[in-house]
Amino acid sequence: MSYLILSVKDMLLNQSINVAYHKVLIMTHLWIRAEERPNEKRVGVSPQGVRSLLKAGFKVTIEQDPTRVIGIDAYSDVQIAKTGSWKTAPSDTIIIGLKELADEATPLHHRHIMFGHAYKDQPEGQKLLARFKAGGGALYDLEYLTDNTGRRVAAFGYWAGYAGAAVAIKSWAAAQQGNICEPLKTFASSQSLIDHVIKGLKKPRPRIIIIGAKGRVGSGAKDFCNAIDASVTGWDIDETAHGGPFPEILEHDIFLNCILANEKTPIFVPDTVKTTKRKLMVIGDIACDPESSYSPIKVYDQATSWQKPVKRVWDNQILDVTAIDNLPSLLPRESSEDYAAQLLPHLMSLNEIGTGVWEKAYAVFKDNIKNLK
Repeated sequence: MSYLILSVKDMLLNQSINVAYHKVLIMTHLWIRAEERPNEKRVGVSPQGVRSLLKAGFKVTIEQDPTRVIGIDAYSDVQIAKTGSWKTAPSDTIIIGLKELADEATPLHHRHIMFGHAYKDQPEGQKLLARFKAGGGALYDLEYLTDNTGRRVAAFGYWAGYAGAAVAIKSWAAAQQGNICEPLKTFASSQSLIDHVIKGLKKPRPRIIIIGAKGRVGSGAKDFCNAIDASVTGWDIDETAHGGPFPEILEHDIFLNCILANEKTPIFVPDTVKTTKRKLMVIGDIACDPESSYSPIKVYDQATSWQKPVKRVWDNQILDVTAIDNLPSLLPRESSEDYAAQLLPHLMSLNEIGTGVWEKAYAVFKDNIKNLK
């Protein structure tokens, strides 16, 4: 909680009168909204986290969400609100969700914590920023909550890599038969996902190359590949520093892209590979940023979905791309519990939202608002 310290010193008649300091409590109100995106069951604040926030003096409201993996009954001593009612919450309320808001044109007045996907020239991101500009609100993008080294303080990356590898391998197994990967579903545990993928595999297992293998995303991808006994080649900065081309990628059955691209990222897969002789059959773009000009994979330009997880970009010599931007939702409970534990220490500092990781995230938002086209 935050305090306003009022100090009064009466100097009447040149006499100092000691007056006790008064602390006026300013309660921070955190509102956990329902997710507005289909197939999104995750939540960024756990019941244990809510109890810690309440104990620290925060006010917490949680919206009803029938799809949330953790039921509303698990959250005790909080105010429960109707789905989507954050729009009428008091203006000083901080709204927290995970994925983006519904595509509307209404101005945004509140401070929002979420993954905005708005800072890399994405068309939908520009619309979102325009809504904040119109309403005077602010975006604290979870992707830009970073420590002094630039590393994210909380991330779903491991689970994105884990689930993304599973989807790519499922897609490869289907492509081996000339088929397209079936629609996705959630799994109760990582072991149940492993069992499901292995059931559809034959030997020999695929050869897989992972770029970004040393990061969180790459670590998750590698762990899943090892769990199904696939052959893995792990690349990171050293192997890609020469800037390409990268013919080694084409020598593998599956390529998993696990890096967050920027203006310095080389192109890993140019559009010309569609017609190039290759072994590569499936690209798992786990980073999933196809609308960004920085994307290192140039054979597609639109994310895939749970209902249609694969885009077949070439038929004659099959080349499939899978690119789903809420992959951790395949394992909603494990990924939510892990992420919420990482995020909680920083939520506890929201009473000082003008400092630390929050200050840095706000600075990124202000820079992008200033440069909004």
